[in-house]
Amino acid sequence: MDIQMLTRFFMWCTIFNVGLLFLSFIFLAFVGDFVYRIHSKWFPMKRETFNMACYLFIGIYKIIVLVFNIIPWIALLIIG
Repeated sequence: MDIQMLTRFFMWCTIFNVGLLFLSFIFLAFVGDFVYRIHSKWFPMKRETFNMACYLFIGIYKIIVLVFNIIPWIALLIIG
């Protein structure tokens, strides 16, 4: 496994994960009420708690994507 293959691997991981992050943001922004109604049937919670959980999920996922995908990809681009 060479640097070029690792660079492509992290590039595609970044593309997929940023796409998933964007999709989850769009989904929660535009159909958040629908998502809340479905989840509140399974897990009874207040709307504020649901919003905070979603915001926390997106924030932690963003940090994970940054640390484990984007930064290694940039580092491999620099040394490649």
